Amino acid sequence: MDLITLDFETYYDKDFSLRKMTLESYIRDPRFEVIGVGVKVNNGETEWASGTHGELKAYLKSFNWDDSFALAHNTMFDGAILSWIYGINPRAYADTMCMGRAIHGVETSVSLASLAELYNLGVKGGEIQNTKGKGRSDFNSTELDKFGDYCINDVELTYGLFKQMAPKFPKKEMRVIDSTLRMFTQPMLDLDLSKLETHLDSTRHKKEQMLKFAGFTKKDLMSNPKFAEILKDHGVKPPMKKSPANGKMTFAFAKTDEKFTDLLDHENFMVQTLVTTRLGVKSTLEETRTERFISIAKRGLLPVPIRYYAAHTGRWGGDDKINIQNLPSRGDNGKVLKKCIVPPDGYTLIDCDSSQIEARVLAWLSEQNDLVKAFANKEDVYIKMASSIYGIPESEVTKEQRFVGKTTILGCGYGMGSYRFQDQLGNFGVDITIEESRRIVQVYREANNSIVDLWAKAQKMLTDLVNKDKGRYGIGGMIKYKEDGILLPSGIMMRYDDIKSKREEKGLQFSYKSRKGRINLYGGKVVENVCQAFARCVIADQMLKISKEYKVVLTVHDSLVVCVKDDQVTEAKLFVEQCMRETPEWAEGLPLDCEAFTGKSYGDCEE
Repeated sequence: MDLITLDFETYYDKDFSLRKMTLESYIRDPRFEVIGVGVKVNNGETEWASGTHGELKAYLKSFNWDDSFALAHNTMFDGAILSWIYGINPRAYADTMCMGRAIHGVETSVSLASLAELYNLGVKGGEIQNTKGKGRSDFNSTELDKFGDYCINDVELTYGLFKQMAPKFPKKEMRVIDSTLRMFTQPMLDLDLSKLETHLDSTRHKKEQMLKFAGFTKKDLMSNPKFAEILKDHGVKPPMKKSPANGKMTFAFAKTDEKFTDLLDHENFMVQTLVTTRLGVKSTLEETRTERFISIAKRGLLPVPIRYYAAHTGRWGGDDKINIQNLPSRGDNGKVLKKCIVPPDGYTLIDCDSSQIEARVLAWLSEQNDLVKAFANKEDVYIKMASSIYGIPESEVTKEQRFVGKTTILGCGYGMGSYRFQDQLGNFGVDITIEESRRIVQVYREANNSIVDLWAKAQKMLTDLVNKDKGRYGIGGMIKYKEDGILLPSGIMMRYDDIKSKREEKGLQFSYKSRKGRINLYGGKVVENVCQAFARCVIADQMLKISKEYKVVLTVHDSLVVCVKDDQVTEAKLFVEQCMRETPEWAEGLPLDCEAFTGKSYGDCEE
């Protein structure tokens, strides 16, 4: 296959730019114009081409895209232009920005300028600053030549980065990048415009009616004690924080308090409305999401913006100001938005979720063999946990007790303490005393001693990393570490840059460097990172297997959404389930399971 490195230069001005618009809305805007493009085939000389839309389309069509990688720095942008504007879909995509995030970690700048400096490849030019507000016809020949030189330099830097990074980059992860980018550059999902517009009108009316019916005054909502009581009446535990003034606990009701702003996305629309009003925001998150979807629907299909390696653990994340990874799954509003995401006529969606994957990975890695066996035998591990907590036969466990067992399995596996566990249950409307919380946490730890032992081994690893020592632990030594992090099954390092230790009253404390400051680290947190990272490797393997046969259009957390023809649904569903139950070669003994649903919308797949 050929490697075609490219970089598009486009028109922008004060109001029309990627600083103020999403990538999707920018490219699909009537004002969008390509000034020119730089193209390099393999290690040949980079060419600069500028011309009319027809001339550039003819030029780009002259390349053998059917048997080529398209490489760019931020291929989501250049690949979308290639596909949406010129109708060109290469055999595969590559992206040095994505590769940079995986190799150097999400705490490092992966701009072209930063990476070029890091690899001593040269300096990114600044000619782009002189082109604001200028369409192609506004350039004279000298200015266009300068712009071309600037673009050629960017192409050469991108190619140079790829040549430096590719030899140490896992080939399987190159395919993961390709699959992720295709969700955006080659969209297949549509949006139900009529249903979205009806939902927006209904949401706005509902907000007005709810506030009117509730009868709250602005004074009620701005009083901390009164607002706290209002939240409690709606089943929400008021978020708290330590006051910087006196060190005492106080209500966390400011727009800078993350726990409070998280309530903007609460499943209860009334809670969203109350928090929105308190913050003085005109629209709820539900409204802004719906408005954004309506705008996209009017322009075309839904490009799914998923960021490859968005998190420290390698997990995907939302991008382009559309966090499709975080659409609410509960409540009428969340379901409506998901039901507005639909396949083309004649197609059906399959949504397959990997069941309890983190808990399974944790049990397997720690060699908590009784729990591994229970997962493998498809036993209800939540009921088993509840049975131990309440000292009753499994057959007598109630729905409420099973929920506590579920929260214990999913929450206590990473060293969660009794106060935090009490808060977690409280957030779900289950109130227990701190004494009861301590008892449940202790029951979990006594029943899962191998998991507790894994925390201790992870804690020892931190000391080794500070001392630049290497080692391995977990089942079969699966968790391999050296110097700056942990080598994942994907072949990529999960980095803990500049890890340090400090002696404090409560013992030796560890931290590593991030762009937001130093992040504290301890054994349980490391285990959480590892389980999430290993789970992501499993999902990536499954995605690649499925994509060989069917179009993967979306990944959300531990699920994959596939779009298939109506007459293929039965066989495709079986194939997807088979892929997501198959243990990867590197994870022998890891019991996997999944649950798949089909539907004529993304929301229907959950019913």
